[in-house]
Amino acid sequence: MVLGILFHTIGGIASGSFYMPFKKVTAWAWEVFWLFGGLFSWLIAPFVAAWLTVPDFNGIIGATEGNVKAFTYLMGLLWGIGGLTYGLGVRYLGMSLGNSVVLGFCSAFGSLVPPVYYAFHPVAGKVGIVEMAQQTGGQIVLFGVLICLVGIAVTGRAGMRKERELTDDQKTASTAEFSLVKGLIIAVISGVLSSFFNFGIEAGKPMAEQAVVNGANPLFQNNVTYIVVLWGGLTTNLIWCVYLMWKNRSFGDFGKKDAPNTRNALLSAFAGTLWFLQFFFYGMGESRLGNGASSWILHMATIILTANAWGLLLKEWQGVSKATFRTFLLGLALIIASIFLVGIGNAMK
Repeated sequence: MVLGILFHTIGGIASGSFYMPFKKVTAWAWEVFWLFGGLFSWLIAPFVAAWLTVPDFNGIIGATEGNVKAFTYLMGLLWGIGGLTYGLGVRYLGMSLGNSVVLGFCSAFGSLVPPVYYAFHPVAGKVGIVEMAQQTGGQIVLFGVLICLVGIAVTGRAGMRKERELTDDQKTASTAEFSLVKGLIIAVISGVLSSFFNFGIEAGKPMAEQAVVNGANPLFQNNVTYIVVLWGGLTTNLIWCVYLMWKNRSFGDFGKKDAPNTRNALLSAFAGTLWFLQFFFYGMGESRLGNGASSWILHMATIILTANAWGLLLKEWQGVSKATFRTFLLGLALIIASIFLVGIGNAMK
């Protein structure tokens, strides 16, 4: 259990911190450094992790039925939109407010989307939304989701107050492209679609099971599944970023003569690798704790707390009134409390 908590803490810190190196990138457009870092997140790091931990992972993927790979890839494709909008949410709302709102929505919708899906497409052993509402554990989950939405509304209120209270110069100093409306719309999209990663892991279970048969440590069995899921994420982000490069004429940023290209490349690669490590350590932590609900609680809470610690260090709330900052802290406390409620309810189910 101690190892499980440690692994989840490392993964949560990695996820809550991954955007920090991007903030140090200069003279490159957002789509340029996001895609460069993404090549490590969705392609290079997963390949290296599987190569180190899963014997003959290429053979496992090749021998897996086409419909299993196709559905796993499709879930990754949809999740990729959630990952893309996650980055945009942080871009427009900042580290603390952005992560709190986006991950709050992710927690809420991640709890609701699967049972709604199973209500229309029953699967043995899975609980639909109607059955969920009739169980004590399910009712606690739904109450937790309600508290989460209230917490998001409160943090959104804090964001509105922040927007009114800060001057344009202060907004630029804390979050260069701060936009509450854009950020909140994007956060909703991200929260819904980010839940599809779990569907991808579920769809790719045959690959993970075969990895164990091949001799892989169960700690790392999902590393082969991650490859296919993240191919989907790579596809979505690649299409969008290439479109933005064409639209903004930013293809040339990679070789700008007056830009610190080597430094930018290293920072982006580090950010991308850091982002992947959340999944690497999440799988290890879950296998040690043996309880998905507890794992989800630790993962989400650690990410939110880490991101807000960075937000405070970056002085994203400097210049706002004490009442506004207290409003934000109240919303944050409600979101974290909701995550615990959702975890308790899931454990009871």
